[in-house]
Amino acid sequence: MTVRQSIVFNGDLGSGKSTVSVEIAKRLGLRRVSVGDLYRQMAQERQMTALQLNLHAELDQAVDGYVDQLQRDIAASGESLVMDSRLAWHFFTDALKVHMITEPTEAARRVLARPSGPAESYTSLEEARAKLRERSESERGRFIVRYGVDKARLRNYDLVCDTTRANPEQVIAHVIDVYEGRLGADVLRAGQPLLLLDPARVYPTEDVSTLRGLWDSDVAAEVAGGDGEPEPLSIGYTGEYFFVVDGHRRLSAAVRAGLPMVAARLVAEVEEPVVGGISAVEFFTAQARPGLIHDWEDAHGITLPLPEHALLGGGPVLAGEPGAGA
Repeated sequence: MTVRQSIVFNGDLGSGKSTVSVEIAKRLGLRRVSVGDLYRQMAQERQMTALQLNLHAELDQAVDGYVDQLQRDIAASGESLVMDSRLAWHFFTDALKVHMITEPTEAARRVLARPSGPAESYTSLEEARAKLRERSESERGRFIVRYGVDKARLRNYDLVCDTTRANPEQVIAHVIDVYEGRLGADVLRAGQPLLLLDPARVYPTEDVSTLRGLWDSDVAAEVAGGDGEPEPLSIGYTGEYFFVVDGHRRLSAAVRAGLPMVAARLVAEVEEPVVGGISAVEFFTAQARPGLIHDWEDAHGITLPLPEHALLGGGPVLAGEPGAGA
């Protein structure tokens, strides 16, 4: 069993970072530090909202400077702890770096449902979603300009968890399993991030008709909890959408079994090549056609929002480059 020194959490607002990090700290007997709590306190002291403080921090480096030095000092101390911070992954080296994501409307619903304070309050689901996006983009732009790092890049992290349909207990159990070396060790040893994705939010790049007759195979039982650890899916990421490069049969089985999370490895993101020099964005645009997506939805009883390229009519199929098999 391999245990890293600390666990650092970054992720979408409303993804459940606080709930998960608090409980993991308790179970592992580690101190927890929340930079989000510190920022909310700073905002309240300045009579600002959290978004206003973020926008102010784009102009006033002293805001980030204080928090950055605090994180550097904690990282240098060598203490094993749980850190809830959207930039701790940049300061900590010997740590399990966890990035938590969730579907934007679900994130807004969660934030709207929890008790609000003067630094963070919204009057509607639409306002919450818009403000959360604006706040996240403000942080992302500030981090790129000030530190030269992009928090949206998945390769910054060891573990990416989509919490859209997973409950806190499921997320906590998976994070601890990864931390203690029982889950995803082979993927991490290969220098790739382990992805725990909501299978109902992953797009196909292969026609569902190729899976006919395979749904009653042992794959469904294996993915749903058979002996051993199932082979991870191979996944591409456009910066907005996750899609299958290899493993459609396993993805289909996970969706049909109602699993909230399925393990995957990242093959390529954004401009990285998937195959033959074709980037993740180009591959997805060419392969994820409207008819293919609709057929997948109908076969699995799910809804996948049509990507912009599909709404505009989609792109041509790449000759000689069909979606990879299972």
